[in-house]
Amino acid sequence: MAMPNSFTASAAWPIPADGALRLPLVVSSYTLGTEVPFRDRIEAAAAAGFDGIGLRAENYWDAEATGLDGRAMFEMALGAGVPVLEVEYITSWGRAADRDAAQQHKEQTVFSMARTFGVRHLNTGLIEKLPVESMVESFADLCDRAGHDLTIALEFMPYSGVPDLATAWRVLREANRPNSALIVDVWHWARAGMSAADLDPVPTERIISVQLCDVLATPMDPLRTESLGHRLPPGDGYGDAVGLVRALQARNVHPRLVAVEVISDELVSKGVDHAARTVATAARRVLEGAGSG
Repeated sequence: MAMPNSFTASAAWPIPADGALRLPLVVSSYTLGTEVPFRDRIEAAAAAGFDGIGLRAENYWDAEATGLDGRAMFEMALGAGVPVLEVEYITSWGRAADRDAAQQHKEQTVFSMARTFGVRHLNTGLIEKLPVESMVESFADLCDRAGHDLTIALEFMPYSGVPDLATAWRVLREANRPNSALIVDVWHWARAGMSAADLDPVPTERIISVQLCDVLATPMDPLRTESLGHRLPPGDGYGDAVGLVRALQARNVHPRLVAVEVISDELVSKGVDHAARTVATAARRVLEGAGSG
């Protein structure tokens, strides 16, 4: 049975004059490191003032290995004031040959996590570079496997099979599944060379999550190495996080949440508490800056 989250979200997005919009600010799983005990994860997020945390299947399995089950994780996180609001990450769904037993188990785990924590969308991406028609068909199948109660949120990544926003929107449009949506991440946005005009063809309601971070002055080679270990806190780099938030706001994009995904080996090496505080401060600064424009 799904256990819906109940919490009071902070103003984690520039808000209209009537103050009606309140969005949760979430610290994504990678931001705090891959080997952080569940209790340490939620304590660091709570101390930094986040409204919730993200959790990967691998984090979930690690917590299970310590004796926690999904309900215990749900209650522990909610009790700390940082419920699980983001679950991830489904990959290798593009070809039947890639959906081996391990991938199928991971997919089912993510579905189960979402229902356990009351999260209604799941993050996904596709590294393999396949014909668009093949990706469309496979993405539609993934949405069908998820079921009508869960939304599959597709993230474009410049080094992946879905390299930009236009491709991601084409996959969604042609798959034609109501339980599909898009993720916009500052790092991928900047490295894919996107501009505000690229948002114009996309219906605003299909952007379900925005991820804040930033990029180095010079791209690394390969790009994926930078993405998975050398991101900067939002506003501390060269990706114009404030500009992206303003562009989304100008188009009345109201995501379900704002996540902070700063995947940084250097930041994590300084400790989970330091990482949480640093990115929370940076994210609030970006959001406040965007709201003042």
